[in-house]
Amino acid sequence: MYGKASAPEYQGALTTLSVNSSLVDVLAEGTERLREAERAGRPGEAARCGLAVAEAHRRLGHVQDADRAWKASYRAAREAGDTAAMAWALWSGGTLARQRGAFPLAWRLLGLAAELGERGGDVVVRGYSLAGLAETGRIQGDYAAVGRLHEQLLAEARRRGEARHTVWALEGIAQMHRNTGDHDKAYALFEEAAEIAARADDRRGHAWALRGLADVLSVRDGATGRALELLAEAEATCREMNLSSALAYNHKMQGNVLYRAGRYAEARDRYELALTEFRTMSEPRGEALSRLGLAKSLARLGRDRAETAAELAGLARTLERSGLRHATEMVARAQREFGLDAEVVR
Repeated sequence: MYGKASAPEYQGALTTLSVNSSLVDVLAEGTERLREAERAGRPGEAARCGLAVAEAHRRLGHVQDADRAWKASYRAAREAGDTAAMAWALWSGGTLARQRGAFPLAWRLLGLAAELGERGGDVVVRGYSLAGLAETGRIQGDYAAVGRLHEQLLAEARRRGEARHTVWALEGIAQMHRNTGDHDKAYALFEEAAEIAARADDRRGHAWALRGLADVLSVRDGATGRALELLAEAEATCREMNLSSALAYNHKMQGNVLYRAGRYAEARDRYELALTEFRTMSEPRGEALSRLGLAKSLARLGRDRAETAAELAGLARTLERSGLRHATEMVARAQREFGLDAEVVR
């Protein structure tokens, strides 16, 4: 039913790159091909190669370089009159905006990308852009608004036999079920995503699915050992492919698993590592979640109660301003866990 996973963001002279190509290799080859296109006066090709450069920078955590690259790709596409390439550049920019926590900008850019994708007749970039909108809403915790869109995109991906997009949609829906307490449904969907990703040789999607399975095994079954084994397997993939963001989220999840098992010192170390990684790549959502885990671990290790209260209160304010509903609820649960929900921090 599903063929081998492909990477449609690798375009022009870069179509031979695999979805599993090391991001360092993608960046090197993409930059070389981009310069060749610019020297030859081929803005359309420059736009396509520039997209791969932007995505490699984004996934490696090079925020400023990624920002410059997607904008340059868009300008080149506009010069070439290539509407679909303009849509892809906007998709990259919108994805970067979401990664940076700039959610209003992400909504705007991804919405424009979907419109241009439809106008340019590129159903793939339209689908990716709609998926980006769905993921933005999911990350913000607006499940009611984007749940149906996730299901619609899953049906479309299944119909077209697009393994990578099917895996993405399954993982997004699974995450919503996990966050709303339906662990059995979440596990089944993560398991299906892992199986499809493995058959399609989508190593990135497989690593994310393993992370989801580990989370459910930990929270539902208390299966700490098996969860850590799955995370170690996913971590190896992240390192081999230079998936900086996925690696940081993997380390944060290792912290979650260890915390649930009462291994607070180990959890603290994992959260500290993830926090450093997220700060390096300027990813505020991951940073906030790592701060939360670290605050809880330190509290369990005897940190002063007033310091914990102040940290959680400050984190709650940060998350409320950023519009991350589910993460804000997680902070509120932590405040209740430590009996701090009624305290006022001045």
